[in-house]
Amino acid sequence: MTTARTATPSTARAINDRLALNLLLEQGPLTATELRDLTGLSRPTVADLLDRLQRTGLVAVVGERGEQRRGPNARLYALVASRAHIAAFDVREGGVSLVVADLAGRSLATAEVPVEASGGSAADEGTAAMIVRTLLETARGAGVEQLHTIAVGAPGLVDPATGRLHSTGKLPGWHAELLAALRELPGTDVILENEVNLAGRAEYRVGAARDRDTFVLMWLGHSVGAAVILDGRLRRGFSGGTGEICFLPVPGTVGLPSADSCEGGFHGLVGSAAICALARTHGLPADPAGDATAAEAAVRAALTEGAAGEAFLAELAERIALGAAALCVVLDPGCVVLGGEVGRAGGAELAGRVERRLAGFTPLRTEVRAGTAGGGAVLAGAVLTAGDAVRRDLFGEP
Repeated sequence: MTTARTATPSTARAINDRLALNLLLEQGPLTATELRDLTGLSRPTVADLLDRLQRTGLVAVVGERGEQRRGPNARLYALVASRAHIAAFDVREGGVSLVVADLAGRSLATAEVPVEASGGSAADEGTAAMIVRTLLETARGAGVEQLHTIAVGAPGLVDPATGRLHSTGKLPGWHAELLAALRELPGTDVILENEVNLAGRAEYRVGAARDRDTFVLMWLGHSVGAAVILDGRLRRGFSGGTGEICFLPVPGTVGLPSADSCEGGFHGLVGSAAICALARTHGLPADPAGDATAAEAAVRAALTEGAAGEAFLAELAERIALGAAALCVVLDPGCVVLGGEVGRAGGAELAGRVERRLAGFTPLRTEVRAGTAGGGAVLAGAVLTAGDAVRRDLFGEP
């Protein structure tokens, strides 16, 4: 005979507290009456949880509803966003972008730290120390002395078992030194995640895929990658390599990829250098440097360049659709979001072209959308990730 289990009083209180805290986070200040209406909890239960949360310093009275009668029922309760602070990093080859935010994810301060090519381990250590100093100075400038959690987005494979970063290319040595330096900060947790995965989370939570539980983000920047979200969960794979489509063998490249080079893979068709070269073959201006900024500029120019631009966009859409088709026939995500500098530049026009070409490659119905999380998608995803971690700690969320 199976004995039915019911929640203990302490478990029920924890669940109710989390429910109220998340409502205050999502909707802003609320009265006790509004919390009762939104949660379905009784008047004594709401009064008890508000008293408890005020004693923990997570909730405070911030005013009254002007349209209601004055008194206890008119008091406005809000999450104390200064209860904990977070930081987020977008780590690139040429430097980092960082943001310091409060518990609600509101940005308090930002900084950009350009980094020139370094000349050895000592220089790498110096670069890492300089970036950490910039973080701490930026935080102090915003009145923040202690960071609860830092989320770092970086290129490469992040091993799900160990949390270590493994390079799939030639990344600067200061990347690893920076992670080590951040992990030495006292009282601060550090979360490392692949930067495209963070951008995928941003598109899922605040961007183009907010109405989707299953989709793939194709990141089109200096190189190409993908974030895979299935049934609302980010998938990393056994070694953290889910979405490393730069190594995907596709028709049209000059060779095949290898274990230490993606030049013969999908990267060779839609990496920034390949896109700039394609633009020049169609008579469009493109910086020979071939970086992500140059590829973005080439795509933007093509949108207004008449016949030459049309031909370039058609061929670029064909190339992108080749990689998207491989993802779709394996995962059937139903939706592909184009992100990164190139996806952002192409917008709805490029997304529509890719969708139409993709429909000719596979019988699986797939919508293609332009990303809307913007140029700060990696940072936005890092802020969301760090905020989730803090709330799990402070709110007691599973």
